[in-house]
Amino acid sequence: MTFVSPAPLYFVLNNREFQQATIWEMLGLRWTGLVQATVIPLVLTMILFLGPLSLQGFSGLWRLYTDFTSDLVEPMYWLISVQTLTWWRNQVVAPLSEEWTFRACMLPLLLQCFTPTTAIFVCPLFFGIAHFHHIVERVKMGVSLKHALLISCFQSAYTTLFGAYAAFLFVRTGHFIAPFAAHSFCNHMGFPDLSEIAAYKDPLQRVGLICLFVIGLIAWCLLLMPMTHPSLFNNNLFWTKYFI
Repeated sequence: MTFVSPAPLYFVLNNREFQQATIWEMLGLRWTGLVQATVIPLVLTMILFLGPLSLQGFSGLWRLYTDFTSDLVEPMYWLISVQTLTWWRNQVVAPLSEEWTFRACMLPLLLQCFTPTTAIFVCPLFFGIAHFHHIVERVKMGVSLKHALLISCFQSAYTTLFGAYAAFLFVRTGHFIAPFAAHSFCNHMGFPDLSEIAAYKDPLQRVGLICLFVIGLIAWCLLLMPMTHPSLFNNNLFWTKYFI
């Protein structure tokens, strides 16, 4: 599907002019604004994960990320991770193939029929439904059909929400790398586990951690529009046709 997905966009653009953009620009593959599109959306996503990142810091996981051995220059965590297929699947293959198909190839087609706001909420519906196949995997692992269905419904719900965010990043930045970097980071972090807060016995620590979760969410909401302004990425492909 990664190789087949660009075909419909290619044939449609050959028959219908869309803002005089090339196929590569429509796919979000362009040099202009590449550095900003790589860094800014990733930082914005990290702000949203302020609470989980703080939990990792307090638990000592950050030290694992920067653990150097005497013989190797590379941190051991990353050196070991890149040798596993699971890491490559979660951090590279899945974000690359999913963002390419559901954002880079699908969104430009939807944007020829809908406004950016509508397309941003339509596109992730396909992305969320695509995760229902995990039901089969869980049933084979011995999970009951009812339980597997509930888990998949929950997974579909939050992947749909993330899909809307990824679509927003693609439309606002005009870059494929923006949703890819955010997707890879979110796969690394996983869904926030609020139960970890309960492990802290000190009530003040628990309140402080909860505040960090809330602060991260509020800061993300306030910074979402200014940190993704199309002018930062020299993007005039999608959003500026309607509004900024």
